[in-house]
Amino acid sequence: MGIYLSTPKTEKFSEDGENDRLRFGLSSMQGWRATMEDAHAAIPNLDYSTSFFGVYDGHGGKVVAKFCAKYLHQQVLKHEAYLAGDIGTSVQKAFFRMDEMMRGQRGWRELAVLGDKLNKFSGMIEGLIWSPRGGDKNDQVDDWASEEGPHSDFSGPTSGSTACVAIVRENRLVVANAGDSRCVISRKGQAYNLSRDHKPDLEVERDRILKAGGFIHAGRVNGSLNLARAIGDMEFKQNKFLPAEKQIVTADPDINIVELCDDDEFVVLACDGIWDCMSSQQLVDFILEQLKSESKLSLVCEKVLDRCLAPSTAGGEGCDNMTMILVQFKKPIQSGATSDEKPSASEEAQVGLGPAESDES
Repeated sequence: MGIYLSTPKTEKFSEDGENDRLRFGLSSMQGWRATMEDAHAAIPNLDYSTSFFGVYDGHGGKVVAKFCAKYLHQQVLKHEAYLAGDIGTSVQKAFFRMDEMMRGQRGWRELAVLGDKLNKFSGMIEGLIWSPRGGDKNDQVDDWASEEGPHSDFSGPTSGSTACVAIVRENRLVVANAGDSRCVISRKGQAYNLSRDHKPDLEVERDRILKAGGFIHAGRVNGSLNLARAIGDMEFKQNKFLPAEKQIVTADPDINIVELCDDDEFVVLACDGIWDCMSSQQLVDFILEQLKSESKLSLVCEKVLDRCLAPSTAGGEGCDNMTMILVQFKKPIQSGATSDEKPSASEEAQVGLGPAESDES
């Protein structure tokens, strides 16, 4: 059946966790797709006051999504802006850093390992009799030192991944997004989109694509990619006269910062396999209904995945890989926000979105 299986894989990977500020549940499922290309990260204690959650939806392969799940949060922590308290800048730089790290011999080797091209018996990467000198590793000052080897000129992967990240520190929520995975907050039962789906037909995306020398055909960048922003996809980032944020496809994330208040119930991060089937408000309504009788958040996520899974591949919707993270805030949230306060105009303006009741399912 081409990219689809004859029967869906409904086994789920699920996880729950918590700290004194929040609790989370997550679940992911391969579904009808021939391969699983989603990845995720859920780190309730990134440091003593910060939690990190990320959903990564791969396309053209799984390796970039897995690379982001392994390294992106580490790079957020390591940037000097993070140490100065500027989470927005540190997470933006971490998105760009993913593309940088996936180039060259070191990037090629790491992607090969994540892509299961490592021979399990010999420990060697298949198709290449080469390995870095083991004694060098502990002597490196740079945490991503360059390596010499047959793939030193590797320009990076042709596959790519969305990245949608939510970082919670005290009463502040920082959302960074590149692609069409989405983050939604429930405030008194109302869904608010905290990210924008980066489709090529959006005016700001179209302008950048055309100025960088690309084109849009049938809603796809250069007739192939149905996303305007992503990590990886290096074939769309080859204009040497333009900075990374102005390439045909860019990893540059939208950053949205929200002050949490007592009316904020939970945040959802999910790949487009969910949003293809449910609008933001429909998902919030479904979760609120499930929470009346189910306290384990991963089980709520599993019910969403089952609800979205298509009975057949005839329609296309409900046939994608699905990953969802549900983060519930513990009360009370100490903040200056009043109980009737909605996301401020300046906060909404960063992604140009307000209440999500007009979403199409």
